[in-house]
Amino acid sequence: MELENLYDNIPSPPDMVLIIDDDEINRAILDNLFSDTYVIEEAENGKEGLEKLLEQKDRICAVLLDVVMPEMDGIEVLRELKKRELLSQIPVFLITAEASGSVMRDAYEMGVVDVISKPVVPYIVTRRVNSVVELFQARKRLGSVVDQQQSELLRQAQMIIDLNVGMIESLSTAIEFRSGESGEHVRRIHDITKHMLTHTEMGEGLTPKDIEWIAMAAIMHDVGKIAIPDAILNKPGRLTPEEYEIMKTHTVQGALLLEKIPQMRDHGAYTYAYDIARHHHERWDGKGYPDGLKGNEITIWSQVVSLADVYDALVSRRVYKGAFDRSEALRMIRNGECGVFNPRLVSCFTEVEADIWSSYYQK
Repeated sequence: MELENLYDNIPSPPDMVLIIDDDEINRAILDNLFSDTYVIEEAENGKEGLEKLLEQKDRICAVLLDVVMPEMDGIEVLRELKKRELLSQIPVFLITAEASGSVMRDAYEMGVVDVISKPVVPYIVTRRVNSVVELFQARKRLGSVVDQQQSELLRQAQMIIDLNVGMIESLSTAIEFRSGESGEHVRRIHDITKHMLTHTEMGEGLTPKDIEWIAMAAIMHDVGKIAIPDAILNKPGRLTPEEYEIMKTHTVQGALLLEKIPQMRDHGAYTYAYDIARHHHERWDGKGYPDGLKGNEITIWSQVVSLADVYDALVSRRVYKGAFDRSEALRMIRNGECGVFNPRLVSCFTEVEADIWSSYYQK
């Protein structure tokens, strides 16, 4: 976005001066000084002035405030403005004959920009007021430009993030297609992983950002299959022991692939993605691969992705098998027919399986 376009989007600056003074002659003098430059609004006491200021605060560019007034004096008005945090937004000038040391000290401590003694000297008061108004308006314009630039940078950063996520999803989906499976597999693994970590005790201790990164990392769990020959990847029947050993290498290959992508190593999901790619076939009893990790040596996120992967494989049709009924799939998982899982993980999964089925398989 060009800088001139940013300025085009900035709202018009405030153009009203509010004069709060119980003396009609003083108000008339100040009105005469500023009416050629600003819209003038007047109030004859502090209470009325405060009400008008609150009603039109977005339009007021300066307040000229007397001290000694009926109903509510100038110092009381200042206290109210300070309480409402308006003194940093609207410049307030104390214009008073009561310019004692204590009054000036209290006024400056609360946030007035200047104290001007009565009777006013026209060229002094106009110069001082106009200079401060210009300064405040310039600061607001700059603040608006900075805010819009930050918004634009955040929008562009989000586009880059979305592009990176899209590339990750596309790569993972392409691998699924290559193995004859639906590209929906990686999306379901993402969703099931996020659901488990968000809605069960398996996600305890993880922040929402952690869970987002883990779910993204889950998409890449099988990225190493890109290194597996088609003849093995798409074989419709049972793999030979030799073929199975080659298939098992997709875990190590996936971790190596992620390690070699510089942009990936700078991403918050990298640590999770590396661990999941390498360890999503480890098993609770230590009989998984590639490192033979056992029990809590396996990270929670790798355990969750592992179970999500097995469940989706069971209830989905694959080139080498038909889809199992979901109740049969649950039975097989509980009985350890697809490898041994953390009992607590299985219990948590069983609690939310109905929600997972209805959310991600009945769309």
